[in-house]
Amino acid sequence: MADRPVRGTPGWLRETNDRTALALLLEHGVLTRTRIGELSGLSKPTAAQMVSRLETAGLIHVVGEVSAGRGPNAAGYAVRTDRMLGVAVDIDAVSLRSTVVDAGGAEHPIAVTPLALPPRPARTPEADLRLAIEAACAAADVDAARVRAVCVGVQGALDPRTDELTYIETLPGWTERGIRRRLEDALGIAVLIDNDVNLAAVAERTEGAGADTAGFALLWMGDGLGLAVDQTGAVHRGASGGAGEIGYLPIPRSAAGLDPDAGDLQDLIGGPAVAALAARHGLTDDLRGDEAAIELLVAELAQRVAVGVVPVLALLDPELVVLGGPTGAAFGARLAELVTAELRADWGERAVVATGVPSNPVLRGAREHLLGEVREALFDEVSRIAV
Repeated sequence: MADRPVRGTPGWLRETNDRTALALLLEHGVLTRTRIGELSGLSKPTAAQMVSRLETAGLIHVVGEVSAGRGPNAAGYAVRTDRMLGVAVDIDAVSLRSTVVDAGGAEHPIAVTPLALPPRPARTPEADLRLAIEAACAAADVDAARVRAVCVGVQGALDPRTDELTYIETLPGWTERGIRRRLEDALGIAVLIDNDVNLAAVAERTEGAGADTAGFALLWMGDGLGLAVDQTGAVHRGASGGAGEIGYLPIPRSAAGLDPDAGDLQDLIGGPAVAALAARHGLTDDLRGDEAAIELLVAELAQRVAVGVVPVLALLDPELVVLGGPTGAAFGARLAELVTAELRADWGERAVVATGVPSNPVLRGAREHLLGEVREALFDEVSRIAV
């Protein structure tokens, strides 16, 4: 970041005004010089100077004309959202999903990059992220050189004390200390690494079922299990970054009859267990089949999911429990309804709902993180031109 002008100096005033103009354009989209002046409360000459500085610096550009009533049309200005870019990444054992994030928050295509199956050359974290960045930029038809930050969701935990990833059986080559520093040195950009379920909770808070709550717990049910806890907009990650590894909890004696072979919650409601249940009810891998069979499956699954929700209620007492991940999205409101019924006798009326972000929640959470990053990078450019 450039040295900031001293408060009260002409340079500081120019920077403050230019940041105001940039923020207004990011919030409102295309604006004329006159409208920027009106929204900022500054005079027309001052607004014209702000626009001129930002345009000269390449941070905004003319995108057309706006009707000015009886007079001639006025030039409409917008932020150069391609100036600073980020890439959101969701990685698992078999594929990379990535998408470009720009300062305007526009939706870009999602690139899916399969990862080679064994036998394969040794994977490295920097190679994985390069693949993801290149694929996302190619899909969006943008220059990868403009990428300033990447946010990656992983099936694991990053210890903030040691910069070490743990619980990452699906990420060969990623287990070592200093992983974030290694990636930033190799890629030359800012790197954010977070647990995939935590990122899904960010998306749930921003645009899903948790948007209007004081806090919620997201029970993620996919191949693996995870739990994310949102406390008034902040995700609780724990001292070592490993909060939420609920799949390792042992099955209580009272639930042993549901599956005598299950030792922990992963065995009871993880992806393989759900697939086995579906097969037992005669359903295909994509969960298609007789409606009556689907209903029986959901009813049996609800008993098992309730076992996983009980410790969440006992320890956290959240306002809301959201059922997410592939399983939560697939069975939706009906599963949430039946889980609520299973809990009612012992726990009263508890709010259990289906995810409000059924597609690409990890990417959408990573995207939310990166919006702030790329916008701050643009504001840093304003600081440089004010010096």
